[in-house]
Amino acid sequence: MKWFQTVTLGLSMLIATGCASTADKQQWFYPPMAVPLQASMQQEVQIARLSQLLLRTNLSDELRAKMLYERGNYYDSVGLRDLARLDYGQSLKLNPAQSELFNLLGVYYTQIGEFDAAYEAFDSTLDLNPENSYAVRNRAIALYYGDRIDLALEDMEAHFAEDSSDPFRALWLYLIKLEKEPQVARQDLLKLYQQRDNDWGWVLVALTLGEVSEEQTFKAIFAGTRDNTVLAQRLTEAYFYLGKRYQYEGDFASAISMYKLAISFNVFEYVEHRYSFLELSRIFNQVKAEQLAKAKLEQAKQE
Repeated sequence: MKWFQTVTLGLSMLIATGCASTADKQQWFYPPMAVPLQASMQQEVQIARLSQLLLRTNLSDELRAKMLYERGNYYDSVGLRDLARLDYGQSLKLNPAQSELFNLLGVYYTQIGEFDAAYEAFDSTLDLNPENSYAVRNRAIALYYGDRIDLALEDMEAHFAEDSSDPFRALWLYLIKLEKEPQVARQDLLKLYQQRDNDWGWVLVALTLGEVSEEQTFKAIFAGTRDNTVLAQRLTEAYFYLGKRYQYEGDFASAISMYKLAISFNVFEYVEHRYSFLELSRIFNQVKAEQLAKAKLEQAKQE
C-alpha cells in the first residue's frame, strides 16, 4: 500500500498543476528511464522445475495440461512468447476447456497481426466463459487493429459500461472512437476526466488530452514511486499512450521513439509493451504505402 499512497500523492500534485501554463516549460533533454526488468531467479527456477516435471511419463492429461499452461505463463512473463504459445497449444490439445488460455492466445495473435486467429481465440474464451470481461476488451482491441472499427466500438462500449470510472477503459474507448468521431471522442473523454478520481490511469488520460505537459506527467511518475518495477510499469504505459498521441498527430518520428521506449523496460505482461511492436509495424507500413503512392504519382507525371 505504501507505493499506492505515493502514487496518489504524485497524482494529486499533477492534478493541482494540470491547469498551469506550459508555455515556459523546460524540455526533457533525456527521456525519463527505469532499469529494464530482468527475469527473476524464481521465474527461472520455476521454468526449470516445470520442464523437469514434464519429462515424466506418468502424468495425467489434466495435470500435464495444467503444467504446460503454468510454464507458458512463466515463458510469457520473461518475454519468450513463441515458447509460451507452443506450451499453450499443447495444453489446449490435452484440455480444450480453458477459457483464459484462449484469451492469452488471442492477445498473442493480436500482437503479431494474425487478427482472424485472435478473433477466434477470443470467441472461444467467451463461449467457455461469457462473463470474461477482459476477453471482450481484448477482442475490441484486436478488432480495432484489424480495422473493424464498428465492431470494436461495440465491444469496447460494452466493456466500458461495466466500469465507467476505469481510466484505461475510457482511454481505449477514446482511441477506437477517435477513428470515427474525433471531436466527440475528445469531448467524451474530457468529460470523464473532469469527473476523475485518484486512479493513476487518469494521469495518462490527461497526457493524452494535452491537459498536462509531458514534464508534469513524468514528474508525477517519479514523485509517485521509488520502486523500479512500478516505475518501469508506469513509464511503459506513459510512453505507449504518448506514442499514440504523437501518431494520431502525424508525428511519426516522435511516435516511433515513444514506442521504442515503451518496449525498452521489458514489462512483457503489459498490453502497452505488447502492442508497441504492433504500432511500430503499422507506422512502417503506412509510411511505406505513402512513399510508394508518391513514387507512382511522380512516375505518372514524368510519363
